[in-house]
Amino acid sequence: MRAKLSLLSFLAVSALSGVLATACQTYDFEPVEPLAIAQTTETRVVTAKASKPNLMLLVDTSGSMTAPVDPSRPACTTGRGLCGSESNPCNTATCPTRWSELQAAMSDFLDSSGSIARIGLTTYPDQSQGDSCGATSSLSVPLPADTVEDATQLVANANQVKTRLLAIKNSSTTNEQVPVGGTPTSLSLRYVGNLADLQSASRSSFVLLLTDGLPNCNSQFADPYPSPKCFCTLTASCEGAPDIGCLDTDASVAAVQALQAKKIQTIVIGFGADFNSSSESGRRGVATLNGMADAGGFARECTTDAQCGAGDRCETSVGKCERRFYQAANRTELVNALREITDKVTVDEPCVLSFSASEQPSSEELLVVYINGERLAPGANTWNLTPAGVAFNGTTCERITNSTPSNPVNIEVRAVQRR
Repeated sequence: MRAKLSLLSFLAVSALSGVLATACQTYDFEPVEPLAIAQTTETRVVTAKASKPNLMLLVDTSGSMTAPVDPSRPACTTGRGLCGSESNPCNTATCPTRWSELQAAMSDFLDSSGSIARIGLTTYPDQSQGDSCGATSSLSVPLPADTVEDATQLVANANQVKTRLLAIKNSSTTNEQVPVGGTPTSLSLRYVGNLADLQSASRSSFVLLLTDGLPNCNSQFADPYPSPKCFCTLTASCEGAPDIGCLDTDASVAAVQALQAKKIQTIVIGFGADFNSSSESGRRGVATLNGMADAGGFARECTTDAQCGAGDRCETSVGKCERRFYQAANRTELVNALREITDKVTVDEPCVLSFSASEQPSSEELLVVYINGERLAPGANTWNLTPAGVAFNGTTCERITNSTPSNPVNIEVRAVQRR
């Protein structure tokens, strides 16, 4: 219900000639348009504090992650040729690899955004059974306990994720874990989809899939090599790996669809330069990750080409970028992609009510604020006007964040602007 402002009445003075004459003096009155005042009423019903989402990182640690992010750098070529293999590892100080760039970007992300979600980690392939094509079968870092919402505890869990990622070396002469093996994406997604912690009715859940290669390693591939339906992902022939070497598109998309059916969204990031449309493997890679991004409910949306970035365009008929997934070729691009994703999964602050730029009041005197019908004056335990909007403070904020569906909080803010 909108309340009408009580305005002071104006005294109107008029004369037929527009001239008021007294004694020897004459005054001319120019018509003045009355001051127009508009009122905007913003309302919100808060039924519960929005819970922090679950964010499970599913990170590809296949052998191709040790390849240089920029093979054209002179330092990436040694006397044994282009670096990036177990026998010829790159010096990441002069030739950054996909893995070293991923580690740096993820460190930045976890340091700056560790409290936005309940973050966990799993990597693939799982080499614990000596199988370079083994799907993940365990968590590197579990999600926090279901009741954990405190920022300090969430940051502590994010730091565990960071420590675990940094413990995977680009190369090693000891028994330290290094990126090696294939890319069992579909089977690893199935494992993550069966995690009970991600199937929560009280909070949103996301899987952040970060991969640099085409999914393969499916021993149940329906049309193995030499079937024309098998696109071989291996440098050598798939003759010795007729099923696990084939591009595993259908099963990977189906695994994401199964996650979405459980209300778990999948965010897809393609990292590295393998998703280049100038090659057949690049085109197939784009098509595969596009299918996964569409199925995951987190395809990149747009209204203009500029929103999709260089080398991409907006399909305005569907409101999505041609490249549905997030692509990053280096640390900087990965940081930017993670920042964009962070903005989308961050829970809105329940104690701030924002106005549009055209409706933002200029002072608190132009605001009237009601909580459950009770008018509140501004103050340390009620509200204040900030650049972000009306910020609820102290006990009033606690009242809002402790609300429940059976005990909601009705907020009404009436703002006056000159028009």
